Amino acid sequence: MITTVVFDLDDTLYDEIEYCKSGFATVAEFLSNPATAPAEMRRIFEAFWEQFSTGNRTKTFNAALDKLGMSYNDKLIGELIEVYRQHKPKITLPQDSRDAICELSTKYTLALLTDGFLPGQQLKVQALGIEKYFKAIVYTEQLGRKYWKPSPAGFEKIIETLGARPENTVYIADNEKKDFIAPNKLGFLTIQILRPARIHTSVCEEPEGRAQHIIRQISQLSGLLEAL
Repeated sequence: MITTVVFDLDDTLYDEIEYCKSGFATVAEFLSNPATAPAEMRRIFEAFWEQFSTGNRTKTFNAALDKLGMSYNDKLIGELIEVYRQHKPKITLPQDSRDAICELSTKYTLALLTDGFLPGQQLKVQALGIEKYFKAIVYTEQLGRKYWKPSPAGFEKIIETLGARPENTVYIADNEKKDFIAPNKLGFLTIQILRPARIHTSVCEEPEGRAQHIIRQISQLSGLLEAL
């Protein structure tokens, strides 16, 4: 019997691409000349977005500033990264996600387990207004970066905090490369949600990395959990 439902955050409860847009817009504003702000901001944002959407996820700022002809050094790049990670995101929880977690919170104990840099992940949770739905929230960054998924540490923390049993616990996430390895090994049920705008689309070749069930809309989750 399922008693505990644990959610991933990014691209599970909302589209992470919206957070990326919010972050790039904030960095563009940070770099803009106040005298020409709207046009300048748009030009810088579009340069960031072109790099990101064509697959440059590691040197986005460097490549965009090169293309814009803007000078920079390592110190400035570091500042831009911090602006991005610490900005207050303009993101909203989709109505289908809110409906789903509202319904599930009346039937199961809900928890949230997410990787990512702090305080960015905490600011996302606050912006989405979802803290009240979860009996436990584990930010793996607080455990230490080596405990990001696929480490089992975050999942073990959830079990310990809630007194849950792995066989009665479900993990819902999106990224086949890292999300399901640990919970599968621990004996969780695992469900992958394939949101249309998801960022991570790589397929894991190893069976232990694959979710046991797949859904394409979060509205399908309640029916699946009842069936399980």
